[in-house]
Amino acid sequence: MCGIVGIVSSEPVNQQVYDSLLLLQHRGQDSTGIATLDGDFFHMVKAKGQVREAYRTRDMRNLTGNVGLGHVRYATRGSAAAEQEAQPFYVGAPYGIILVHNGNLTNTRELTADLYNVDRRHLNTNSDTELLLNVLANELQAGISGLSLDKDQVFGAVSRLHERVEGSYAAIALIAGYGLLAFRDPNGIRPLVLGRRQDPQGQDEWVVASESLVLESGGYEVVRDVEPGEAILISPEGWMYSQQCAKNPRLVPCAFEYIYLARPDSVLDGISVYDARLRLGDVLAEEIAEQLAGIDVDVDVVMPIPDSARPSAMQVAQKLGIEYREGFFKNRYVGRTFIMPGQAVRKKSVRQKLNAMSVEFKGKNVLIVDDSIVRGTTSREIVEMARAAGAKSVIFASAAPPVVFPHVYGINMPSRKELIAHGRSSEEIAAELGADHLIYMSVEGMNRAIMAGQDHVTELEQSCFTGEYIAGDIDAEYLDWVEETQES
Repeated sequence: MCGIVGIVSSEPVNQQVYDSLLLLQHRGQDSTGIATLDGDFFHMVKAKGQVREAYRTRDMRNLTGNVGLGHVRYATRGSAAAEQEAQPFYVGAPYGIILVHNGNLTNTRELTADLYNVDRRHLNTNSDTELLLNVLANELQAGISGLSLDKDQVFGAVSRLHERVEGSYAAIALIAGYGLLAFRDPNGIRPLVLGRRQDPQGQDEWVVASESLVLESGGYEVVRDVEPGEAILISPEGWMYSQQCAKNPRLVPCAFEYIYLARPDSVLDGISVYDARLRLGDVLAEEIAEQLAGIDVDVDVVMPIPDSARPSAMQVAQKLGIEYREGFFKNRYVGRTFIMPGQAVRKKSVRQKLNAMSVEFKGKNVLIVDDSIVRGTTSREIVEMARAAGAKSVIFASAAPPVVFPHVYGINMPSRKELIAHGRSSEEIAAELGADHLIYMSVEGMNRAIMAGQDHVTELEQSCFTGEYIAGDIDAEYLDWVEETQES
């Protein structure tokens, strides 16, 4: 769930890319990088940590050029502590290519072997982004005819890349002398949005980014989402070309984008994230009412876990006719615990991030609504905080179904042993969390809520809930291998 942005402008793009990464910071806090293209020359800065702390004035001055891209990293493969795995990645041939990537490749073992043994390319990290870059470079090299590169050769290279690469990938690349290339995997699992504006002279300026809020903040018109399997090539002069490069594309965006990952003020694949979360609250309210009918308890207040669960919690309170209260105060200077590497770090950060206000809990039967429950670390700490603040009883509700299976398409849920819902009933999970009752959203309810009111998206990537993997050859052996590599 990294955040990526690429910009082609009539002016220097360094500040625009920086501002865009600030808006995408919620998607990754491990490291960040910016690269610009100035004629035939690249300039690049990469650093650990968040955007505000990563770049100095001298860095920004060195990032010259009117074409650029940026990345904020959330580690899913490789080492979260390894600075060399920060993006962007660079290869010198053909032409010189720099690439950033959001997603996770699932046939990395096969690709690595082919790149070493067949393509004779060297890899310096364990990052699947470096793999993706080298596949793209190899296919561009193979398709070159003549001295210059044209759009047909670029689109042909992306077509061959789609045939070789499995998993999820939204990618943006700079090609020295030729401009910006953006492409999305044939299933459209990870988001990518295209925007345009005009400079005072009437020249088109372009942006591609993980979320639409980047476009709107920069004064760009949202043109459309990049289609699954599509590639878009934009010249430094602002000429835009696009082509479908996959044989059988289908749109299956990740359900977790709408549940948790994306900011609520974004629209992805035609679905408002905020509206989707409101509808998740409506459906969750129905399921809560049904399950609470057999429980002898009167709920006094509904409380959200800020911030992503707030829209759903508001709807739950409204639908059930129960008072809505804000019982947890959030320290906004602590990052999102879900995307932090390491269980110990997440547990420590929960107490730093949230404080329970006793006046809202004391002597009350509290219904707490969160967007999801993954490892259970955060949820367990929250229940303990509510009880310590004086709650009479705690009912915990999740606006997402139980996360039972590993997520292999770009979210760090690699091990079944880490998932609190794997192999446990709702009653057993409630006991693990210390809650009196636990209520999950159903898979059917989640689908109904997210996809309501439109017909563009007809299915969601929801493998972590159902175990049905849509991209790549995902079997028990692969899941075992992922768990082993993450633990080693």
